[in-house]
Amino acid sequence: MESRFEFVEIRGDHPPLTLDRAVREGLSAQPKSLATQFLYDRRGSELFERITELPEYYPTRTERAIIEARAGEIIEAAGEGAAIIEFGSGSSTKTRLLIEAALARRPELRYMPIDISFEFLKSSSANLLEDYPGLQITALGAEYFDAADALPSHDGPRLILFLGSNIGNLTREEAVDFLTRIRRGMEPRDRMLVGIDLVKDRGILEAAYNDRQGITAAFNLNLLRRVNHELGGHFAEGCFRHDAPYDDVEHRIEMRLYSRRDQRVRVDALDQTFEFADGEFIHTEWSYKYTRETFAELCSHAGLAIEHLWHDDRNWFGLALLRVTG
Repeated sequence: MESRFEFVEIRGDHPPLTLDRAVREGLSAQPKSLATQFLYDRRGSELFERITELPEYYPTRTERAIIEARAGEIIEAAGEGAAIIEFGSGSSTKTRLLIEAALARRPELRYMPIDISFEFLKSSSANLLEDYPGLQITALGAEYFDAADALPSHDGPRLILFLGSNIGNLTREEAVDFLTRIRRGMEPRDRMLVGIDLVKDRGILEAAYNDRQGITAAFNLNLLRRVNHELGGHFAEGCFRHDAPYDDVEHRIEMRLYSRRDQRVRVDALDQTFEFADGEFIHTEWSYKYTRETFAELCSHAGLAIEHLWHDDRNWFGLALLRVTG
């Protein structure tokens, strides 16, 4: 398998955001915030996997069902001999459906997963290589924006994946910047497949991020636990509560941790104490929702256009295939 695997680390020009810097800057700002990426330590990732299995949380299973039904069409649309590049590959669970559809049409496939977790990337790559003898993997250890500036080349078309509605965790400005960076590295024959959570009833959206079992609350509160563990923070989890309201003007879910009272919290590693008023919140994540029209407008600012949009019967989730314009 070693002959079919290559690992490449991509380092950006800017230093990566560290937890201590995120806490110092985010909790000193108004409104307070903590960067979304720090939700995903080992426990956070395990909790998120549980979230994806909750009855209220529709995005993961709905996207998977679309891919199961349309994998062959997606591979055909990508072009003959297309390689697959994937941002935020994780365990590549849904991607296996596309890998299998590609290998059903040809004996070999080049797959280039991108993830910031190097060990997880190597482990998931090893599993894929064992399961698919026709697979060749070039794994890229990098953050999204760094990898977007250095897309690996291929002797043929490339299908670039950004699944899981991860585009929704970026602000609209960040999303345009990210797509623009990818567009600069694309050729007319390349395609990009983006998972987008579609605008729908407020009750459905808020239930997905405020589940009855409290798993999403535990996931969000785990961020404070991480600060305690890694930076000597003194957050009492019972003094904060999770809520994720839907903003129907901005069309986004806003994950928040609300202070239950006036309080002061020290973080030893920073030698700093942060003050919280009763009802003040820490923003931890956005999750933007789109219509075809609003997502098409976003893409147009990046020099991309929707070539095809696959969606489920309820029109809750979409997979947009993008091409270069001009």
